[in-house]
Amino acid sequence: MRYDEWQAGLPDDIKGDSLWKLEVYRLGLFIADIAWQDALALGKTPRTRDLADQLYRAVCSISANIAEGYSRSTGKDRARFLEYSLGSAREARDWYYKSRHTLKEEVIKHRISLLTQIIKMLSVLTPHQRQKGIREEQAVYETSPQPSSFNLDSEIPLP
Repeated sequence: MRYDEWQAGLPDDIKGDSLWKLEVYRLGLFIADIAWQDALALGKTPRTRDLADQLYRAVCSISANIAEGYSRSTGKDRARFLEYSLGSAREARDWYYKSRHTLKEEVIKHRISLLTQIIKMLSVLTPHQRQKGIREEQAVYETSPQPSSFNLDSEIPLP
């Protein structure tokens, strides 16, 4: 499966929300979806079962916090949730590194690269939102950094 195939399979209700215009949200939702298989692979061994749980919780928290923050009325509130998301992205990257003994090297490289892209995007959005004083519907996605440099056209490596 590729990123564009993944997007095509999503419900229109998700893609029709104005939140969908925010690339960092799309990438966060994408990594949560592909991390499911990684968590299943890690969960097969007692030694890595807890790692699987922590990893999956951190990955799922990225897009969830972006979604919650996007609905807040002030830039300060939005920034707080973007910070939570940033922390979760860094945590997930840490857990992926620690899972390198179980998951394939290409999987680890892919996930860490994607998470690094998300971290870079959130690092730009967060301070900008903190400076916003009033709610502006376009505020979050108008300030998005350059489009992702992550290769979204490649096949997604499996665990």
